[in-house]
Amino acid sequence: MDRITLTGMEFFGYHGVLPEENKLGQRFVVDLVLELDLHQAGLNDDLNATINYAEVYQEVRELVEDAHKPMKTIEALAELIVSMLWTKYSMLEHITITVHKPGAPVAGVFRDVSVTLER
Repeated sequence: MDRITLTGMEFFGYHGVLPEENKLGQRFVVDLVLELDLHQAGLNDDLNATINYAEVYQEVRELVEDAHKPMKTIEALAELIVSMLWTKYSMLEHITITVHKPGAPVAGVFRDVSVTLER
């Protein structure tokens, strides 16, 4: 299967269980793998036969940075992004998303906390 991959998209959002997370915000990193048939796009050099990854970036950014709709969990945030992508892009066959929360409020030393969904 063909893929479009967006790795390391960094955004600032207000998601989390703790009130401080909703008030102060923190950094989130999103990785996306979009699987679809890119044969016609490649043969015809046609943007209409593929998914515009610049648009995807902007749409994901709007969801993650929307301070008016914070999610408690990164699982819910990932599901929100996947639902939007499925609705908007009918040519998608499979999506893998990883939402990282490197500043998660965990007592201890760690590099990253993340959730991965596959649909």
